[in-house]
Amino acid sequence: MAQKTLKQTRTFNAPAKDLYEVLMDSRKHSKLTGGAPAKISTKVGGKFSAYGVELEGENLELKPNKKIVQSWRSESWAPGVYSRATFSFKSIGNGKTKLTFTQSGIPESDFEDIKKGWITYYWEPMAKMLEK
Repeated sequence: MAQKTLKQTRTFNAPAKDLYEVLMDSRKHSKLTGGAPAKISTKVGGKFSAYGVELEGENLELKPNKKIVQSWRSESWAPGVYSRATFSFKSIGNGKTKLTFTQSGIPESDFEDIKKGWITYYWEPMAKMLEK
């Protein structure tokens, strides 16, 4: 199965701590995704799910306010197929944070949907939620 890697960067008008919390706090994550259920462990080796059971995985590395690395999969993928999602946060002054997101191991057939999905379902709502 052919796989691809996605890389996206976005600058948010919010501190890294706020971005980290929105991704790692179950209640804030749920709010971000329009009330869709999210259960997120804050421990390395802990599991997470978002959008109910649509997305799931495990925390591989957590550096609060700096980095999140997760195994990540969509429920539509074949059993046992996981990608690796890395969120890196860099403070760039004036309360702004640059997010660098990399996801490797995406099945080629889902690449375009996932590429658009992160922007539509995560980055745009995060900007609205955090940049008040």
